[in-house]
Amino acid sequence: MTTDSFYVTTPIYYVNSVPHLGTAYTTIAADALARYRRMRGEDVFFLTGLDEHGQKVAQAAEEAGVSPQNWCDGIAPRFLEAWDMLGISNDDFIRTTEERHKRGVQAFWQKLHDDGFLYQGHYEGWYCVPDETYWTEDQLEDGKCPTCGRDTEFIREDNWFFKLSEFGDRLLAYYDENPGFVQPETRRNEVVSFVESGLRDLSISRTNFSWGVPLPFAENHVTYVWIDALLNYITAVGYGDPDMAAEFDRRWPAQYHFVGKDIIRFHCVIWPAMLMAAGLPLPVTVFAHGFLLTKGEKMSKSKGNVMSPAELVERFGVDAYRYYFLRDVRFGEDGSVSLESMVQRYNGDLANDWGNLCSRLFNMTEKYADAVVPAPPGGVATDADETLRAIAGFLPEKYADAMERLDYGAALEAAWDLIKEANRYIEQEAPWNLAKDESGRDRLEAVLYNALEAVRIAALFCAPAMPNTSAEVWKRLGLEDIQSVTDVAESAEWGRLPQGSRVTKGESLFPRIYEDQ
Repeated sequence: MTTDSFYVTTPIYYVNSVPHLGTAYTTIAADALARYRRMRGEDVFFLTGLDEHGQKVAQAAEEAGVSPQNWCDGIAPRFLEAWDMLGISNDDFIRTTEERHKRGVQAFWQKLHDDGFLYQGHYEGWYCVPDETYWTEDQLEDGKCPTCGRDTEFIREDNWFFKLSEFGDRLLAYYDENPGFVQPETRRNEVVSFVESGLRDLSISRTNFSWGVPLPFAENHVTYVWIDALLNYITAVGYGDPDMAAEFDRRWPAQYHFVGKDIIRFHCVIWPAMLMAAGLPLPVTVFAHGFLLTKGEKMSKSKGNVMSPAELVERFGVDAYRYYFLRDVRFGEDGSVSLESMVQRYNGDLANDWGNLCSRLFNMTEKYADAVVPAPPGGVATDADETLRAIAGFLPEKYADAMERLDYGAALEAAWDLIKEANRYIEQEAPWNLAKDESGRDRLEAVLYNALEAVRIAALFCAPAMPNTSAEVWKRLGLEDIQSVTDVAESAEWGRLPQGSRVTKGESLFPRIYEDQ
């Protein structure tokens, strides 16, 4: 058990649309990690939020006939509602229009200005408004933005620049000395190659619109939206606020930034260079996950292949939604998703394996033991008992190893090893036959206790992915709130299910779904 600070972030999401499967995927992955770390007793700080500045927001607000702030204020509740729906346990939700963020942004750039890392110069290039990104002519693809494929416009303006070009060697040395900084390995190779090709100084201000954080030393210049956004990771934990200095020292650096692979250059090149210039430590790991694909294509509004989290939650439930994306999509790689595979995973894993195990076991406990947990078995354990206990005993280490690698699928597979073994155990021991003869009473109670204990432990390790279901399973076992666990390894020790707890059968946890539903 540890009380060390553990700080994990998602990217802050742009207010140009409501939450979609991609933003939900990143957020659920961060949430599962945060929940697991809390169960280990760590002092977790889980941050998400909104990126609310930039030309694109200003234009959208103008088209809607409202102020940019009113536009953002109208979108923000949609994200808060979505994260509440998905059971996201974030500790903070930062908006870049908040005063705490503006104060920190201005303090940061004032420091870099005073320390000589900024200069004023002239910029010209091709600008993509939807992506809020400048490109050189040789970076364009058929004259269009290489990221989104849309038209760009040529812009000339006087800006303030950050001396990014001075940090190439320092960044390469840091990547070499800290191989875990950029993960997975394929992304690290991409970042190293990009830096080795040479870095150009970065324009950090704009003068062609006013919806942004003003630079404190340059009238009519607002901070470039991407640079503004990156700073949320430190402003949220107190950077720029003298009253929050102790909190900032305790929380920073973050252990993990979770980002999509399309924004790693901002997070793995520009962001660490900014921090180096400011004399601040770098985050431990930037982990870039892949895209969600449908029929081999990246999900996007323009392709019309985006599924809504709310629609899927309505059909499958929150925990099944969370389970599917964590189990079926390998974190760090592109992953194909479909309604068909979601139904198969739901019926196979959740309805047949987990839900059926709990339903039949709780029903048998009610039928054969008056709905009370029997005494832990004494005497010599059978081979079946030993196998069940061994798999439960290996689970904490296997799960921890998988979560250390952010392999959510392997973590859940380790939990499912115990769930499947508990199902085999019940089939092999056949409590319904033991109940027919009073001479089998002791064995019947031993089998029920062992199976119930396996369910208790399995629920512990399902909780980061399926918090509601695990809480319900523990409640039906007559146990305390599973969210109060702060030492998961200790809680997973065999034999901690108390004799005499009252077991409740309850409704089916995962009613089977049929294709026409």
